[in-house]
Amino acid sequence: MTPVEAARAALAADRTHADPAIWITRVPDEAVLERARTLEKEGPRGRALWGVPFAVKDNIDAAGLPTTAACPDFAYTPAESAPAVQRLLEAGAILIGKTNLDQFATGLVGTRSPYGVPRNVFDAKLVPGGSSSGSACAVAAGIVPFALGTDTAGSGRVPAALGNIVGLKPTVGSVSASGMVPACRSVDTISVFSHTVDEALSVQRVIAGYDPADPYSRLAPYAHLRRGAALPQARVAVGDIAALCEPEIGAALDTAAAALGARKTEIALFLEVARLLYEGPWVAERTSALRAFMQAHPGSLYPATRTILELGLERRAVDAFDAFHLLAQARRQAAALFADYDALLLPTSPFCPTLDDVAADPLGPNRRLGTFTNFANLCDLAGFAVPIGFCSNNLPIGGVLLGPAWSEGRLAPLADALHRRFVQTAGATGQALPAAAAPDALAPDETALFCIGAHMSGLPLNQQVTALGGRMLREAATLPEYRLYALGNRPGLVRAQGGGPIAGEVWALPTAAIGTLLAQVPAPLGFGTVALQDGPCLGFLAEQAGVQGAPDITGHGGWRAWLSASRS
Repeated sequence: MTPVEAARAALAADRTHADPAIWITRVPDEAVLERARTLEKEGPRGRALWGVPFAVKDNIDAAGLPTTAACPDFAYTPAESAPAVQRLLEAGAILIGKTNLDQFATGLVGTRSPYGVPRNVFDAKLVPGGSSSGSACAVAAGIVPFALGTDTAGSGRVPAALGNIVGLKPTVGSVSASGMVPACRSVDTISVFSHTVDEALSVQRVIAGYDPADPYSRLAPYAHLRRGAALPQARVAVGDIAALCEPEIGAALDTAAAALGARKTEIALFLEVARLLYEGPWVAERTSALRAFMQAHPGSLYPATRTILELGLERRAVDAFDAFHLLAQARRQAAALFADYDALLLPTSPFCPTLDDVAADPLGPNRRLGTFTNFANLCDLAGFAVPIGFCSNNLPIGGVLLGPAWSEGRLAPLADALHRRFVQTAGATGQALPAAAAPDALAPDETALFCIGAHMSGLPLNQQVTALGGRMLREAATLPEYRLYALGNRPGLVRAQGGGPIAGEVWALPTAAIGTLLAQVPAPLGFGTVALQDGPCLGFLAEQAGVQGAPDITGHGGWRAWLSASRS
């Protein structure tokens, strides 16, 4: 579509869906079209999101539009947009409006707003999920291709699950939080809703970046948003949590886990930390962000929001330190988990409450919705929420793939493949998903490395590669000019006459990290130029003297085949 066609389509979809509770402030139609006409006249100019309509959660500033955080008495009109919004506008995107939310982003149900409750796109009797309710519903209804939300306890993931869309929860600090009304300032992040993983990743590439004005902003250690290829041997853990879910959700998770070859792991400590977000010291952090307003305008708060914020005034410092020590244990467990696994699979939410459920118990259903999401930001994880099926009543089911901080690009192909295996339609539109994206090509600041042994995907030393920012490019094989030897827990590759083709994987690493990886490689191994069937590449080689007397395993064609044969 041209920008004008895209803008008209978004406005028409909004009229057709006819849910005013999605919006707190809608940009007037003529202003939307004028922006589109200007963009169309200018042409793309290399702008990544030229002419793409989008929406913004109304706790994120957009210049000239009120920021309410779903509290009319709190409202102000910013002169400048939040950096994330400004980056989108500079990339050519078209802002359609500011969306509804659980007041001050405190909630996961999507019902805590004086501006109404956005309609669940699959069943109006159900909650839409929150706190980014309006943004998720705008994408699920097909009004906009993407929208910004925020995520503290799962606000960028739970409503994605209930709308059959993708929710990208970035690494905390990777996107500037300047111009965002904080919930829990130390663990908040702006998030992205879209129809596919790759669309979310493309938006994230635009909005991510270090901001010295944001004290919680972090410099990325490498270009973490480059998409890798699907791993031939992905290692996925799955939480042993079926008893905590509704039966059909538990069954869908089991099916997804089987498709990924996932192994069950214990996550009790993570679930214990999850409870602290609404019951521990981070409730006080929410109160800290809004204490002055709460005390000056107690009658302006939505009842459930006020109840939660008042709880923060009762928290004790000694309990906070108990919680911090528990969180340190959980972060250590997460580090150990991701040393052995590429991703952790969980349900996005264990159930979906009705509006009547929440009216009868304003706090209980909300607490349960965050069972599998509350701990992720506290433990410094990144992840994608993706659709993984439907219940018998045609309601969507979501799953989350989590990884360590800065793992979004490596998680993307795994999350995208999981999504497409079980669901092929976007939101509630019935439209087919666009084709999957290809891995990003080798960048100028990267070096391709041919891995032949334990550094390959799914094997014990692969974490040394991924920890340095490595991403899978492709499977490959050498010319038939090499011999392979078994050197205990790793192979040695030597160029020799009478050899054969040896299978391996080509990984892209930041060039600056090649020396760091080489320093971890013991003799007689090192790096040299390896002749692959598709051209030369830096790769692992062994000194000729270092393989003397070692078993020659060339006939197996590669280290994986040798490992398989030696086990059988």
